[in-house]
Amino acid sequence: MSDRLKVGFAGVGLMGRGMAGNILAKGYPLTVLGHRNRAPVEELKALGASEATTPKELAAASDIIVLCMPNSRVVEQICLGADGIADGAKPGTLILDTTTAEPASTKAVAAALAEKGIDFIDTPMTMTPKEAMEGTLNVLVGGSEALVEKARPVLDCYARNIFHIGPLGAAHALKLINNFMSMSMSALIAEAATTARASGVDLGKLREVVSAGAVNSGMFQKIMAYAVDGDASGLQFAMGNARKDVGYYNDIAAGAGLPAPFGSAALQLYTLACSTGHGEDHVPLLVDVMAELGGLNGANR
Repeated sequence: MSDRLKVGFAGVGLMGRGMAGNILAKGYPLTVLGHRNRAPVEELKALGASEATTPKELAAASDIIVLCMPNSRVVEQICLGADGIADGAKPGTLILDTTTAEPASTKAVAAALAEKGIDFIDTPMTMTPKEAMEGTLNVLVGGSEALVEKARPVLDCYARNIFHIGPLGAAHALKLINNFMSMSMSALIAEAATTARASGVDLGKLREVVSAGAVNSGMFQKIMAYAVDGDASGLQFAMGNARKDVGYYNDIAAGAGLPAPFGSAALQLYTLACSTGHGEDHVPLLVDVMAELGGLNGANR
């Protein structure tokens, strides 16, 4: 199968570069869509990938297409816009959308593509660019069992675990809930660290005590690694993306008629971070944002 199946990849950025590289390493013919950051495109071309200049061209060259986009609006444009995937894909083409996206948009895009015989499933992932390069991501899948099995050989190229969550849109919903929890925890830890600092508590001691108890978590360690040691490498995720994901989560809650007090608070904080010029900064630097908002001078360590 790997000798025949042609894979297209749109979005070879921080996460997509590693994923696409692992698809190539497993022997699949790969075409990548041109990216504003030329470095990953050129790296993949040097490894044997071809390049398409439009989504339509990418679709025409592919049997399965992986999307790794920043948000649902970009997915809609690349799939349904001018020179989009819908214009170039043959019936039976399968699209795997790894974007952290709105479930309502996912279902609408899938319905529009289905009219042309194009299949679409949601396949968001968890973990970081490090695991993307290593091919050890956790992948959540929403779609029919038949389409999940069709996608599995490609997913196996970069996944450690594949979880079939449910029907179309279920994986995107679960990913947003997961990200809401992780980004809210990050905000809580940044606030706690800033309050500790303002109260004269040594942040190293805060980390030591929490690490020995039930409140400890992987997210706590990632945020405190920056607060104490200045190491933000453990969570390479922009605050602008955190704002987007928490906003999408709040939309899900509102659509279900549920209050979202913690989601609203987290969204407010990430909106403040973005409005004060920190949208491109990675989430651990939220401790600096909290220090600024609290009027503390200098680094938050």
